[in-house]
Amino acid sequence: MKTEQQTQFKTAFEQEVYEGLTAFPKKISSKWFYDKRGDKLFQQIMALPEYYLTGCEYDIIDTHKEEITNLFQEQAGFNLVELGAGDGKKTKILLEEFATKKINFTYKPIDISQNMLDELKDAINQKWPKIDIKPEQGTYFEVLKNLGNRDTDRKMVIMVLGSNIGNLTHPQAVDFLINIRKSMRNGDLLFMGLDQKKDPELILSAYNDSQGITEAFNKNLLHRINEELESDFNTDKFKHWPVYDPETGTAKSFLVSTQDQKVTIKKLNLEINFTAWESIHTEISQKYDDDIVEWLANEAGLETLTQYSDNRNRFTDYVFKVK
Repeated sequence: MKTEQQTQFKTAFEQEVYEGLTAFPKKISSKWFYDKRGDKLFQQIMALPEYYLTGCEYDIIDTHKEEITNLFQEQAGFNLVELGAGDGKKTKILLEEFATKKINFTYKPIDISQNMLDELKDAINQKWPKIDIKPEQGTYFEVLKNLGNRDTDRKMVIMVLGSNIGNLTHPQAVDFLINIRKSMRNGDLLFMGLDQKKDPELILSAYNDSQGITEAFNKNLLHRINEELESDFNTDKFKHWPVYDPETGTAKSFLVSTQDQKVTIKKLNLEINFTAWESIHTEISQKYDDDIVEWLANEAGLETLTQYSDNRNRFTDYVFKVK
């Protein structure tokens, strides 16, 4: 249940929290996990032994960095646009290769977290001061609107690492890829990491680590609502609960209320009642195989140029071009 409240929202965060907590079933996007605390928690997650995704993709890029560099480079130079850049850990392998070979390019990291962009730019300026870096804060969808309006004929390479597309349902992923396709011209490339279907136990452990860091990362959503919207969530009264469906390849995360409780969100003039074991759906992490990827690409007007996998076929980076 909810109280009557204002219809005007000052931020997208306010609007999505209101709409998500007054919906049935309740849901809030995982993109709101990220603030300074959330950024640090996700960096810790990427270093966890259970979270195989980062290590697999790091090894892929490191193993194939010369071939990837040859694929990207253009005599007239190119723009490397990375959606969801984060701390750039894996991309720095390529930046090192580009800098060593004096490749002509501009790096445009995009992220929802200004904090991460600031840290990334500082790190790159210190290590490779000659790299032309132009960060931009925003969501994928905001940035994609501008990518198609280029005032240059330079080749564009769009990178989406870490299986970030996995946070979207298949229909959403098709729409996302269509928007990318609209911004691409002949000769442009899309380099995208997609986590593969595999042992369900391995997948589930990646979202339920033994140290409880993923739990803290999910619960950071409630901390953000408390701090930014003046609410009174008691995070100890919520359980982090990940599940994985091997048939659909869908991993989901929930925050589950362990008892009947009421939460007040002052800035939204909102009261939310939770019944015992009611959930908030916070995240989807989709897993893929080649057939699904081929279908997604075809629906979006793209085709696979090449692909790279780790030695255990847990993760694959695909390179797409305009069909």
